[in-house]
Amino acid sequence: MHSAKPPGIYLFECAHRSPLSLRSCQALVLILTFFSYAGYHAARKTTSVVKGVLDPKTSNIGLLHWPRCLDVDKLHTAENYTVLYGGWAPFDSRDGTALLGDIDLAFLAIYAIGMFFVGHIGDRVDLRILLTIGMIGTGLFTAGFGAGYWLNIHSFYYFLGIQSVAGLLQSTGWPSVVAIVGNWFGKRRRGLIMGIWNAHTSVGNISGSLIAAALLKFGWGWSFVVPGVIVALLGLLVFMFLPASPESVGTEDSHLKDSSKNEIGAPLLEGQTEVIEKPVGFIEALRIPGVVSFALCLFFCKLVAYTFLYWLPFYLSHTAVGGEYLSDSTAGALSMLFDLGGVIGGILAGHISDCLDARALTAATFTFCGIPALLVFRLYGSVSLYWNVILMFITGMLVNGPYALITTSVSADLGTHSSLRGNSRALATVAAIIDGTGSAGAAVGPLLTGYISAKSWTAVFAMLMAVALVAGLLLSRLVVAEVSAKLESRRPAAVASDPPTSVEEA
Repeated sequence: MHSAKPPGIYLFECAHRSPLSLRSCQALVLILTFFSYAGYHAARKTTSVVKGVLDPKTSNIGLLHWPRCLDVDKLHTAENYTVLYGGWAPFDSRDGTALLGDIDLAFLAIYAIGMFFVGHIGDRVDLRILLTIGMIGTGLFTAGFGAGYWLNIHSFYYFLGIQSVAGLLQSTGWPSVVAIVGNWFGKRRRGLIMGIWNAHTSVGNISGSLIAAALLKFGWGWSFVVPGVIVALLGLLVFMFLPASPESVGTEDSHLKDSSKNEIGAPLLEGQTEVIEKPVGFIEALRIPGVVSFALCLFFCKLVAYTFLYWLPFYLSHTAVGGEYLSDSTAGALSMLFDLGGVIGGILAGHISDCLDARALTAATFTFCGIPALLVFRLYGSVSLYWNVILMFITGMLVNGPYALITTSVSADLGTHSSLRGNSRALATVAAIIDGTGSAGAAVGPLLTGYISAKSWTAVFAMLMAVALVAGLLLSRLVVAEVSAKLESRRPAAVASDPPTSVEEA
């Protein structure tokens, strides 16, 4: 289904009496999809920042100013916890941490399940409309979680339901933005472009943390409402200005043919003008060579990445670095270096895979190199803050590099695989299958870490190294195929170069 021209672009072209150029459209696509998905992650990050306020028993902050003459144990009721700790029933009950964990699990589980359905829908509807609905809905339900602060809602099932629906709405994001960017950029430089573009995840996480933390002093509800409003406003911008495909702005016939001659990268529509595109079914998408292998690989890659996302600040604050324990705020700030390493890793992985034209080989190499990085970080990360920073940055680069590559360039490549005979209507479905499977791993990793870390952090790192090994091995068949293809392509050149050499010798 071809998308309609965005109203904002229509008004702009009417005012200037000329269509937008290809480069302008591509820049607009990159900017709007970057900030839209950063907005998704900013809203997603809020819950982890506010956890300490909703269930602050471990910090004992509320008890510092409580009269010592009172028997605190007798006052541990749902109502009195808010007074004692400044928390929020039901999260400030004795099992508040478990309840918050249940909400996180519900969000990730619904997000992973919804991804498969949304991807199937995304190849059949206007992606701009789908993304707009998802963003505005995400904003409303994120703000709805915070509204519980002013409405004095203390029902656990209210917050559980809000986060479950938010997870479903957030699942519209990734298949949509990957498909839209894939529609506008060809394979030649897609790895580098999407590697840089994929920094939206870290930008969203960092900005979400800063916004939520800054607003906590005004009441934890604001930490949800403001990011929610931001996402909703970004959704309106997407509706007004985001061209979901070249056809939506009429560049297929004029601009795109000319662009195939330059270095921007020929759009995916070249050579497809005579193909009647039909949406690809779920089973048909699974049969595309490489989809299942990369999806399973991402399950384990994302398991490792999200374990660090949810547990790295906790690990840093509970592990002596240079003989001293870091404060919670310092550990949280320091953990951002892992995200920064991930940004560099995603860019490097994309650029290297473009140069080698070997996505599987690049992803597998990063994954295997991540295993000794995890080991060294565990063994020597506590020696000093200096070594901790360096090793954490390197680990983030190697852990997030293949994760970023698979969710972006690989998904776009497979969504336009040659087996589809020029049909580009599989982008959202393939992206959903791959990232949906990965999101299941994202839910499993933090859950397992919660149990294993209670016994030993060394056991946690052993699990992560084993998982990384499995992720790399899952790509072994594709790596062999890529290496064989490279060797095969060089043989004719070597044979052709033999006769001139013999002539010169003669």
